[in-house]
Amino acid sequence: MPTTNKSIATKWFAAFNAHDLDALLALYKDDAEHYSPKLKVHQPKTNGWVRGKKALRGWWQDAFDRLPELQYEVMGMITDEEQVFMEYIRHVPGEDDLRVGEVLEIRDGMIVGSRVYHG
Repeated sequence: MPTTNKSIATKWFAAFNAHDLDALLALYKDDAEHYSPKLKVHQPKTNGWVRGKKALRGWWQDAFDRLPELQYEVMGMITDEEQVFMEYIRHVPGEDDLRVGEVLEIRDGMIVGSRVYHG
């Protein structure tokens, strides 16, 4: 299972860096939840949370529209049967690089939740 979960995380990075929303969302269950401190800043009413693929699509489409050159550089991954901890650098031209940790919760080969950590 950890190998499968690492494969899911690898696909996640590839889809994100390609700004391929359909490929990214295909990795998530329909009712998946996502938390990000950036959501608190850009969409304060969410208190940092979005739920469901429609909300995820809206959040990431907004990010890709605002940051067309956004890229993530993988620094490391740790996996177990239910989670992947990913560490990466967020690159946006004109902004300082941001070190990020993110946990993907995976059930039955699909992401059911994700949570972003950064300062």
